[in-house]
Parts: sequence; structure tokens; C-alpha cells
Amino acid sequence: MRVVLAEDGVLIREGIAGLLTRFGFDVVAAVGDAPALGSAVSAYEPDLVVTDVRMPPGHADDGLRAAVALRATRPALAVLVLSQYIELTYAAELLDAPGKAGVGYLLKNRVTDVHTFVDAVRRVAGGDTVVDPTVVRQMVRRKRHPLERLTEREREVLALMAEGRSNTAIARALAVTEAAVAKHITGIFTKLDLPPSDGDNRRVLAVLTYLTGTG
Repeated sequence: MRVVLAEDGVLIREGIAGLLTRFGFDVVAAVGDAPALGSAVSAYEPDLVVTDVRMPPGHADDGLRAAVALRATRPALAVLVLSQYIELTYAAELLDAPGKAGVGYLLKNRVTDVHTFVDAVRRVAGGDTVVDPTVVRQMVRRKRHPLERLTEREREVLALMAEGRSNTAIARALAVTEAAVAKHITGIFTKLDLPPSDGDNRRVLAVLTYLTGTG
């Protein structure tokens, strides 16, 4: 099994390369940026690519972009992407990319669990789809309606907001302080993914979310 590894951190790159070699993989190239990844794949025609998401030259999602492009042009190339953090958009984009070979998305901390990591590499190389369990849980939560993230009290506050009541009126109805109401509303905005914005009224957007979820 010929592998091209892409990771900009020298110590991590050498560590993963050594680990793969120890378990019988032939690491034909280990590179540190996305352009070099593309060149190495063209030069060595590997069976599997293992790459980090964030890499030079952009230090953003260069590794992921390279992986998606490789899957599009080489449907038989298996790809395993490693990420420092849970980034659901990146995971979804990789899994939706064209290609019939195995594909995987793992958090980097899985590398320290040697047997779990090697098993994932083997499964991806063998044609399976492997997604980090933590990422799966986050994806499942995202698919549920946002209102399910709210506590019972937050839902009560949002219901009163939907009736057009002010913070003072909500506090009176629930027999709590206005400060408590303000705290609950902040929690509602956060859980409904409504960041501060000059162009949108978060209170209105929160009410609209409530109405779509209860109508």
C-alpha cells in the first residue's frame, strides 16, 4: 500500500510516517504543503493520501481542497483527512466529493491511539468510509432542529418573545429578574447560531426559528 503523507508540522509528519511504515505501509513521499501534495501524487501514483486540513501556502483549508481535487480526478485514490478541530463543513465537503475509493475524516488526536488510527487507515485504504465518532455526533446534532438545543426555560423565554413581550414582561411572567431573562436570551442566540450582526435583528430571527419549529 503506497501512501503519500501531507502535514506541515515536521515532527507530526515524521511521527505519522514512522507509524505507517511500522505497520507495513510504504510511505513513498511525505510533504509539507498542498502544492507538494499534488506533485507527489502525480509523481508516485499512491493508493492512499493522508493529509492535514490546514496547510501552506494559505494555512486555511489547503489540504482539504487538495484532497477534494484529487478525489475528483483520481476516483481510485483513497483519501484520509486529519483535522485539529471539528469542522463539519470540511467533513461534509470531503464526504460529498466524487470518488469511489475509501475516504475518511479523523481528528488528529486519534493518531495517539495507535491501533485506532492504523485501523482507520486500513479501512479507508480498503474502500470504507471512516468518520471520527465525535464528528458524527456533531453532524447528528446539526441535523436536528435548532430548538432542540434549548433548555426548557430558554424555550419558555423564546415562546414569550414570540408573543412580542419585552424583557420586563417576560421577567414578570416567569417571576425572574430581567438580568436572568437577558442571560437566557443570550443563550438562545448562541444555541440558534445567531451571532451579532448590524444587518439582522437577532430577536426577530430567533422568533422565526421558533415559529418554524412549532408551527
